[in-house]
Amino acid sequence: MRTRFSRQWGVALAGAAMFGVLVCAWPLSGQAGPPPAHLREHPITIDATQLVPASWWQVPGATPSIYHSDPDSLDAPKTSERRELQLKPGKYKFIAFTFDFPFAVNLSGMVEFSKALDQCVEGRGTQTLVIKCKRTYPHGGQRDQYYEQKP
Repeated sequence: MRTRFSRQWGVALAGAAMFGVLVCAWPLSGQAGPPPAHLREHPITIDATQLVPASWWQVPGATPSIYHSDPDSLDAPKTSERRELQLKPGKYKFIAFTFDFPFAVNLSGMVEFSKALDQCVEGRGTQTLVIKCKRTYPHGGQRDQYYEQKP
């Protein structure tokens, strides 16, 4: 003899079993689409080759630290080379031994940074961040002749 309670219990078990089948079959039921825009990595090139003399730089979370290694065996990028990083949209910081500045990668994969840095940094709206100065202060007007040296 079935009671109302046992009927409800049976319906609940059948529902749970169907849910389990759906959950187990869900990953197999089609191709995964592209990742959401905020999770998509973009190729961002950091070009600090204009810095004289050559040194090291880092983008925390994307490159090795410049502060925790021996300079002779440092894995961090050197300013004598361009480096392509795979960065997700978000806020980052370029750090060298003499200065640092924040920049961002937008959802379209383009670089953004403060207009106050225009004297020393180029590449806004592109996928290449070009650093031209060893220090970004003071912003007194004309570019210092120190930065016109060739490597």
